[in-house]
Amino acid sequence: MGTLLTKRLTRRLLTHHLCLLLATGLTVFCLYITRPYPDVITRLSFSTAYPALVLLVITLWIGPWNLLRGQRMPISSDLRRDAGIWAGILGVLHSTIGLCVHMRGRPWLYFVYQRREGHTFPLRHDIFGFANETGLAATIILLLLFVTSNDYALRRLGKLRWKQLQRWNYALFVFVFLHTIAYQTIEKQHAPFVTTVAICGVITFLLQALGLQRRRAYSQPRSGVEKEYEP
Repeated sequence: MGTLLTKRLTRRLLTHHLCLLLATGLTVFCLYITRPYPDVITRLSFSTAYPALVLLVITLWIGPWNLLRGQRMPISSDLRRDAGIWAGILGVLHSTIGLCVHMRGRPWLYFVYQRREGHTFPLRHDIFGFANETGLAATIILLLLFVTSNDYALRRLGKLRWKQLQRWNYALFVFVFLHTIAYQTIEKQHAPFVTTVAICGVITFLLQALGLQRRRAYSQPRSGVEKEYEP
């Protein structure tokens, strides 16, 4: 058993984590050096945001893609889990850095108005507040998924509870998507980045819809045929 676990970990480190490290590192570096922002914090916030989004949607593409190819759906996929780990690393890094971009030294102003603005209801209810509130919700879910994306959590929670918890990945995507659109609106982001987000959203929606259709097809009772796929 120990030898199998060592081989599995070695394979994941070499084929997944090393590739993900190189790909994300190169992407972050390219975005960082090509952005026109004058300060390091803003560049780092931007350059970690889009790779984190792409890694997140990849975790949502793997399952439906395997279903469409006729492959079995395991409870936990190493590739999906490892992509999620890197999405978590970049997402938490982006969230931490992002709180230092606009309100330097006053991160609470991302969520509440200043007293001098005279708002009766102190919580922000403008597009800036919406962007940050959805980002906060996404970060909380991301941390929850990040700390449970391991074999120990799977054993402790059991397959059913662990899988139900991991399905919060869909809510995470919705919050991240809304957060991204809101900030793109605020910053009047350039077309290539708007297009990237749109493509990610459309592909994710289509794959999930097709995957759901395929799972329903497999879950239908067939006379004399044993079900091969997990719903």
